[in-house]
Amino acid sequence: MPIDISTTTVRNILTRTTGYLRTVTSHSLQPYRGCTFGNALCGVGCYVQHNGHVTRGRRWGGFLEVRTNAADSYLANREREARWAHRPAAGSGRPGRFSIFLSSSTDPFVPQEQRFGVTRSILTAMCVQPPDELIIQTHTHRAVDVLGLLTSLRSRCDLRVHMSIETDMERFPGLPPHASPVNHRLAACSKLRQSGIRTVVTVSPLLPLKNPRVFFQRIARSADAVVIDHFVRGDGTHDGRRTRRTPLPDAMRAVCPKSVDPAYREHMIDIAREFMPGRVGVNIDGFAGRFEAR
Repeated sequence: MPIDISTTTVRNILTRTTGYLRTVTSHSLQPYRGCTFGNALCGVGCYVQHNGHVTRGRRWGGFLEVRTNAADSYLANREREARWAHRPAAGSGRPGRFSIFLSSSTDPFVPQEQRFGVTRSILTAMCVQPPDELIIQTHTHRAVDVLGLLTSLRSRCDLRVHMSIETDMERFPGLPPHASPVNHRLAACSKLRQSGIRTVVTVSPLLPLKNPRVFFQRIARSADAVVIDHFVRGDGTHDGRRTRRTPLPDAMRAVCPKSVDPAYREHMIDIAREFMPGRVGVNIDGFAGRFEAR
């Protein structure tokens, strides 16, 4: 399918978070509007496709707006947004942190990043003026393409790389191919971790696992922690109704009927804890870096 690629500029690349993301970071940052991984497996159930402000009536995965001045915008707005983030938290009397989620509505390493380098330019700017905390969320092994920048940032801020791996199956029946092979993503996690970068595998949304024990053993060797999240209560609704409007639940049900029930998540959490005690996060707590030992 053709993809409409355009360039644009933004006044302020830093967005103050609201809703569930507010409990994770003070800000989000989107180097692109739209995500060409919308045509991959991860795009099938992606909650952003339901956000009319982002899509503006366009097909999810069919457009990408390249924010060419993203790095300059970050540097121009960083001081003001950091002051806002550092104000005393309501009711606590304690200052917050200037923390950034990169990214919540796109992938920072879409294939077009190799051409435009917007994410690379942002990370370069952050090496000069870092946030207090940076969480990078991606579905692709291409995060290792900026390993040098991440290594530099590691000493300047609290850095975590979250690598989404929804299932252990390299090809999921009834759905498009992955944005990046499962084996490549696990190998990227190992490389990042060996470089001293805290790495978290996010199994979100949790799809049926062919061999969960082997899968979580592999994650335990490759990453510092794991987050497990089901589309029910994980897509911004209490009953997963956003995701139920997509082909994802039917594809899950065809492979494992029990997987569409939140009880499946609880079973997978129990297995994960066998291999990663104290390193398992659930739902939004995991994305915020809060991991449970039980």
